[in-house]
Amino acid sequence: MGGSGPHGAVAVVGHVEWVTHVLGTLPARGHIADLVDPLEEPAGGGGVAACAAARLGATVTLFTALGHDAAAQRARRQIHDRGIELLAAARAGAQTPVLSITAPDGERTIMVVGPRMQPTAADPLPWERLARMGAAYYAGEDPGSLQLARNARYLVVTARRLDDLRAAGVRADVLVASASDPAEDPSGLPEALAPGAVIVTDGGRGGTIFEHGRAPRAYAAAEPPGPVVDSYGCGDSFAAGIAVGLARALSLDDAVALGATIGAACTTWRGGIGPRP
Repeated sequence: MGGSGPHGAVAVVGHVEWVTHVLGTLPARGHIADLVDPLEEPAGGGGVAACAAARLGATVTLFTALGHDAAAQRARRQIHDRGIELLAAARAGAQTPVLSITAPDGERTIMVVGPRMQPTAADPLPWERLARMGAAYYAGEDPGSLQLARNARYLVVTARRLDDLRAAGVRADVLVASASDPAEDPSGLPEALAPGAVIVTDGGRGGTIFEHGRAPRAYAAAEPPGPVVDSYGCGDSFAAGIAVGLARALSLDDAVALGATIGAACTTWRGGIGPRP
């Protein structure tokens, strides 16, 4: 375990992308698709998770990186307007653009243009404050910043970053993996880096909690509070909810239930960050 963070305070370490969400379907090879109803927002794993944690009433600090264009400035304003403390390393160039196409059934296809802007341990950010956080959620791409995030009382990591866990040599308290993505299988991690718990998600079917020292147990999916319109951002929202729950000293099962609740809510709005609470 890491530091003795304050009750409820959560850090998110990860990227912010400038995402344009559109409705439609991908064209066949060589064809043209007509995409409609564009919605722009600052999203990506870091942006979505920070906004989800703030929606749950947590005190949130986002460690990220921002470019030098109008989209980066709009991202800064919109995240700040959610009550999130934004600590951003400066980067040259445009904020990473993303196109997310939402099909009629709510499933999304995401296209990222260029590298993600991620904070690194070498950036002059107040990383020492992570030791005062109740929990940190890591969606970054820098083993050094992952080592710093380990200083929080609890560390939640997306299984999209297994390589970072190996390189950083740290053990997550909770690893969140998707049952539908074999690349997120943590069984290849060294025993010394085996997470305290692995949460394997299976969308609307709920998922399974694999906790060290206990038999695997299923958890139920939460009922969406409205019609399902978009699946973008549900996974990072779910992980953020777990981090908030742990920071509030909830049991792991209750933290997962909180994550399922905010993840289900995310399906009822377009995009990842949702309307302002």
